Amino acid sequence: MKRVFWLGVGVAAGVALSRKASETARQATPAGLASNVGDAVRELAGALGAFGADVRAGMSEREQELNQIVQRPVTPARPPEAGARPAQAARPQPQRAPQQRPAPRSGAPATGPVRAEQPRRAQGERSAATRRARAPRAEG
Repeated sequence: MKRVFWLGVGVAAGVALSRKASETARQATPAGLASNVGDAVRELAGALGAFGADVRAGMSEREQELNQIVQRPVTPARPPEAGARPAQAARPQPQRAPQQRPAPRSGAPATGPVRAEQPRRAQGERSAATRRARAPRAEG
């Protein structure tokens, strides 16, 4: 009888360990990792949504407190009257200088003012700044 009992305990432990190992192996596959990441993203989205709701509720509560302090009744905004112009349309718009494109480097015609090009150096010739940087320094 003892042997049958221990045989049953061994079979149960083997089945439990086998299921645990297969679940761990499944989580290590790309599909398992995607599932874990998807769950984490859903949890994060829920937390952000709850945070946003809390912030909006706090803002609304604070706005009501401030309105009570100022003793100003909260009135909804009136819809604009028919034919009325919006306030922004009545303001003059600032004048902006037209933007001009730099001249293309190829032989194509320029659409704006042409920039003076730097003279090209011969192949292997270095600029004055490069010559100064690479010149041997006198130690002293």
